[in-house]
Amino acid sequence: MDSAELARLLTPEALRLLDEVDGSRPVDEVNRLRRAGHSPDLVAAVVSQAALRVRARAKFGPFADRMLFTPAGLEQATRLRVAALHAGRFRDAGLGRVADLGCGIGSDALALSAIDVAVRAVDRDEVTAAVAAYNLSDFPDTTVEVGTAETTPLDGVDGVYLDPARRTGGQAASRRLHDPADWSPSLDFAFALAERMPVGVKLGPGLDRDLIPDSAEAQWVSVDGQLVEMGLWFGPLAREGVRRSALVLTGTGAAELTGPADSPDVGDRPLGGFLYEPDGAVIRARLIGALAERLEAGMVSPSIAYLTSDQLIETPFASAFRILERLPASEQALKKALRERGVGTLEIKKRGIDVDPATLRKRLGLRGERSATVVLTRVAGRHEALLVERPAPA
Repeated sequence: MDSAELARLLTPEALRLLDEVDGSRPVDEVNRLRRAGHSPDLVAAVVSQAALRVRARAKFGPFADRMLFTPAGLEQATRLRVAALHAGRFRDAGLGRVADLGCGIGSDALALSAIDVAVRAVDRDEVTAAVAAYNLSDFPDTTVEVGTAETTPLDGVDGVYLDPARRTGGQAASRRLHDPADWSPSLDFAFALAERMPVGVKLGPGLDRDLIPDSAEAQWVSVDGQLVEMGLWFGPLAREGVRRSALVLTGTGAAELTGPADSPDVGDRPLGGFLYEPDGAVIRARLIGALAERLEAGMVSPSIAYLTSDQLIETPFASAFRILERLPASEQALKKALRERGVGTLEIKKRGIDVDPATLRKRLGLRGERSATVVLTRVAGRHEALLVERPAPA
């Protein structure tokens, strides 16, 4: 989105049309609006925005239908459910005024404002800041401005939330920046700021762990099995005694596994009756050892993030599988074994083996009416194919 398209959207006519358009049927809506005599530019802006609202419902629920988005801003925006947890940290720490530096379209500022925390929202991109101003217009104690984290005065601010830009450019095509020194603001700037005031920093879940300061609480967050972010929290925003956290959010609730540091590794053990695949947040937080203790489990093989146990224990921190058979690991033998069992639809999970599941599935050429799941991994250091099933819910 550019400034001209945004200007077309921010008119009474466009906003009225936007509320009437079904974003799930863009072609039909373009034809309908054109027949009604609306200009091509206006129609394009309204229908594109309606389609973004449809996509945004996965992150914002019904609130998406009252917001504006840019494509890049929506992609990078914090899910509202996660943003609410961010906001709760600032409220619980007694911080009444927060600077959101790199606010994007305003998702975290929205969550803060909704619990009566005053926000100074700043973004370096003029169009993005204008969209954030629209999304935050219902909150009189929240302001939005164009600027950079490095140059924004922080007088009267109790804490800072940072979401460093990790891509080049604004709304046009961009590329990912891999060096934290090139981010806006840089990681060094964020950490220096954290030495003098409460700071939260949103980062990608794959950040080099060697860059995490000892003073920070590092929390990895997954939503419905998808690892979405890693947050670093400093000062009163960090919880006492917690330096590693895996937060797992699903449609049925939230669960958290925490530790004062990376949990000690557990040894491998003979394959039991059940296989556990830890959630990505648990793996990144290096809390597999803590999870293994809860499950009375061991590793299937050194450095392979699968656990095995003789018993089934329900946990939100891992997917459980009942091991049915140990099949031949070679491709031709596996193909023969699956055909003998009438498997025509196959889910392939793998860890510790260099294979592309989609390519392998085609090569297996399966025919049959049964569906099955196979786990390709190493057990006690050797390649194995495990035929498994998900246990029925308790």
